[in-house]
Amino acid sequence: MEDISYMRLAIQLAKQGCGWVNPNPMVGAVIVKEGNIIGQGYHKKYGELHAERIALASCGTSAEGATLYVTLEPCCHHGRTPPCTEAIIESGITRVVVGSADPNPLVAGKGIEMLRSHGIEVIENTAKDECDKLNESFFHYIQSKTPYVIMKYAMTMDGKIATHTGKSQWITGPEARHRVHEDRHRYTAIMVGVGTVLADQPLLTCRLENSKNPLRIVCDTHLRTPLDAKIVTTSNIASTLIATAVTEAERHKPYLDAGCEIMVLPQKDNHIDLNGLMRKLGERQIDSLLLEGGSTLNWSALKSGIVNKIQAYIAPKMFGGRGKSPVEGLGVTHPDGAFLLNKPVITQVGEDILVESEVIPCLQES
Repeated sequence: MEDISYMRLAIQLAKQGCGWVNPNPMVGAVIVKEGNIIGQGYHKKYGELHAERIALASCGTSAEGATLYVTLEPCCHHGRTPPCTEAIIESGITRVVVGSADPNPLVAGKGIEMLRSHGIEVIENTAKDECDKLNESFFHYIQSKTPYVIMKYAMTMDGKIATHTGKSQWITGPEARHRVHEDRHRYTAIMVGVGTVLADQPLLTCRLENSKNPLRIVCDTHLRTPLDAKIVTTSNIASTLIATAVTEAERHKPYLDAGCEIMVLPQKDNHIDLNGLMRKLGERQIDSLLLEGGSTLNWSALKSGIVNKIQAYIAPKMFGGRGKSPVEGLGVTHPDGAFLLNKPVITQVGEDILVESEVIPCLQES
């Protein structure tokens, strides 16, 4: 096997930590000696050993003279676990093949430099694009200290997210809905506006086996969330945070008594300050957020500049009439002011199509 093949094996191992390692990155490692795999591992859960140390511990024979394949630059600092560079050096490994560089300021090339200073050959950027894709939310979070935000919606081929009566269940098929639940497990938080809560009574949990629920966030400027809403009454099984501009403690109390958390934020453009909310969430190590709001919140999020990626599920059906579109609000005044997207990826999901594209940073929010 060539370097690229071993790295792709490490990538597949890394994916097994999906949803469990946040806000850490997913990392996989494979150790090869004389053409044989002698050890492998992945980062399983936040706070537990990193992939390199797990791979070394799995070796049934000495790793001296072996090659280590690792999807992300080995750490060289003391955090919740000791530095992986230390274990690699002590093992006698003589060659390390790295997929992605680590943008964490505590690492950022220092891990590779330390290995080289001890006479270890380091090969960089093997399957780099695939390794980078693995941790796009981590790379954004570690550099910006705010969550990586994915705006997700499902629409018909004529661009409707609901009928003219407001009905939306179900636009997409079971395969697409299953994938959405995979993302609810993958990402740390999920956010909607109060309008979605009032219209749909969503639960916003992950209904897959061996999965975790995201932190549920409701943007509710005037605190209109009903106390009998599912997102309130199920706070014992999944955490609920209500972001509001209401400051009166007596208004907060019923929600707090129900097990919800209240976060008070200033208003901006007649809704809570979404940029301020992202900063506060980042301080709480919320590295990623799935935005499943309605068309009003989608517009506010785009205008605020917090959206990093769009996920549009397109169903082979049409509603016609005056059904809602995915993004409403005022909209831009001229085509030149459009929010621009790039790097489109198209995936068939059952009978539906998923179109994913990154949002090019712009200045509309200023």
